[in-house]
Amino acid sequence: MKRVCENWEKEAFTPDLISPAYWDAFAENAKAASAEIHCVKDEAAAAAEVEKIAEELDAKEVIVAGDDTDTGINAACEALSAAGRTVYRDKFEVAEHAPTAPLGLSRAEFAVGETGSVVVDTYSYEARVVGMLPMNHIVLLDASKTTENVTTAFQVFAKVFKRGYLGFITGPSRTADIERVLSLGVHGPHRFFVVAIGKEEGK
Repeated sequence: MKRVCENWEKEAFTPDLISPAYWDAFAENAKAASAEIHCVKDEAAAAAEVEKIAEELDAKEVIVAGDDTDTGINAACEALSAAGRTVYRDKFEVAEHAPTAPLGLSRAEFAVGETGSVVVDTYSYEARVVGMLPMNHIVLLDASKTTENVTTAFQVFAKVFKRGYLGFITGPSRTADIERVLSLGVHGPHRFFVVAIGKEEGK
């Protein structure tokens, strides 16, 4: 899967820009934007949480964007498959099933405290459709990888960006075009879940 940056942590994250100190601001603003945050201890717990969400949604098919080297995504796919769900990871299968799959799963590279957004490397086609076409979208996020604001987010981008696409996701899709009545899920996911790894509830 093509990416803007193959190793964000190594190539782009520096202590002056990325810090767990901005987590509380992110969590508060993300929840205000209707994102649903699930805090877990580690990747094994994240995999179990992804399956729990899929069960709640009765999602029998899941489209996934993620490298084969992503241990968190791999563990989540194994948990989903073990529960009898059909998981699509090949880019052609993702493209075929994206319009009908009820759930998408991908990785967020980091979070933005100021806006409650997560940043997703969307260089590849599958990474873009996973977060746009299904009615529900889950991202895995390392909770320690948070930047203060949009300005610092672009300072992170500047270290690695040469071509491609990057996406800010701030809660589920929303619009108020019709009579100024807020509606969710019109132009994208109706529900948006952040599974935050390394940030247990209450800690």
